[in-house]
Amino acid sequence: MLPKVRMPRTRRMITLAVRATERLSPAFLSVTLGGPELAHLEPMGRDQTVRLFFPRAGQERLRMPSRDSEAWMAEVLLMPKASRPRVRNYTVRRVRPELGELDIEFALHADGPAAAWARGARPGDPAGVFDMGITYLPPEDAGWQLLVGDESALPAILAILDAAPGSLTGDVFLEVPERADFRTGLRVPEGVTVHWLARDGAGPGAAALDAVRRAEPRPGRGYAWVAGESRLATGVRRHLVREWSMPKPDIAFHGYWRQGRSSVG
Repeated sequence: MLPKVRMPRTRRMITLAVRATERLSPAFLSVTLGGPELAHLEPMGRDQTVRLFFPRAGQERLRMPSRDSEAWMAEVLLMPKASRPRVRNYTVRRVRPELGELDIEFALHADGPAAAWARGARPGDPAGVFDMGITYLPPEDAGWQLLVGDESALPAILAILDAAPGSLTGDVFLEVPERADFRTGLRVPEGVTVHWLARDGAGPGAAALDAVRRAEPRPGRGYAWVAGESRLATGVRRHLVREWSMPKPDIAFHGYWRQGRSSVG
């Protein structure tokens, strides 16, 4: 079942450049992108996802698609590999329209092309984005929420909390590689409890899934947003449906990555 998505009113291919990088913790690196074309991005907050375009190793420039629609995929595939950009999905962590900047946080849990690009990014390096909308769409009558994710979903969940109303109630389970990756000083509504979980070498998703299994549902209708390693997402959804009797439409779940399988392209 495909997740519900709310798209921006208009979408355009946006060419930007690296402005700065910041190491946030052992497993996280933030890259700030900016440029005048960012004025064409409609900030939607929440788990706003973009296709991130960046050069392959050895490429001297970034060749962006020209089509402002899903036809860009065919255009990219028809490019010679020597000039074809890398493309990955990432959550926009923050947008500063007044400065023409946005931040994307990279989880450095793998040695894939995106992590390698982020580690080597320098001011002036080219990059581009194409808006893919949001999937965090809680029903208005949901009395509580459950947010669950590993390091790949951490930026999305933190962005969701940044935009959350003060009346929000619920639980957040965040699994990261080690305790040094815990974040402090978060903006969290009073009714929300954040549970930090350090994996410390265990399999990805195991700690978060176990914590959810030991938790209890709150009374009334709830809404769950779950993302991360594919087995975490499907495992939490299965538990919520079977053990919490949660209706499937009230659960948004996303397998951002799969252990042992790298993205292609």
